[in-house]
Amino acid sequence: MTQPTEAPRTTPTPLHWKLVIDCANPQSQADFWAAALHYEVEDNNALIERLLELGAVPREAVVEFHARLAFRDLVAVRHPDDPYDPDSGTGLGRRLLFQRVPEAKSVKNRLHLDLHAAAGEREGEVERLEALGASVLRRVKEPAGEWVVMADPEGNEFCVQ
Repeated sequence: MTQPTEAPRTTPTPLHWKLVIDCANPQSQADFWAAALHYEVEDNNALIERLLELGAVPREAVVEFHARLAFRDLVAVRHPDDPYDPDSGTGLGRRLLFQRVPEAKSVKNRLHLDLHAAAGEREGEVERLEALGASVLRRVKEPAGEWVVMADPEGNEFCVQ
């Protein structure tokens, strides 16, 4: 009698993801966050040119941004060391995508970024971020630690540890 064989177990492939942030002005948010995180604004110029040539997107769906074509309502920033698709300019690793929405932010974020400054560098990092357009909302000192709650230029909260 033959013993049934077990099916090989496979580990699911982790999902690729990006954090999408609703905003009023994707380009200015991308500039702020690229500078804040030392990331790069994605360059989708080649992709957009192909889409325009094919008639797949209307001209009014794009804008000039840093002397390149960009989507009017979407722009992303990516970690400079992560891979990206050279044909589309789209990052394949750590990314933030800024998406234009018609409504203004009205309540506290349910999700936020924590930026981790080097030891002893929190105040310098807070000052740098303020110079980029962020504002300090409050300073927190608890038994569990200290951090600064800040807001980006559109009011989205984030923390500096």
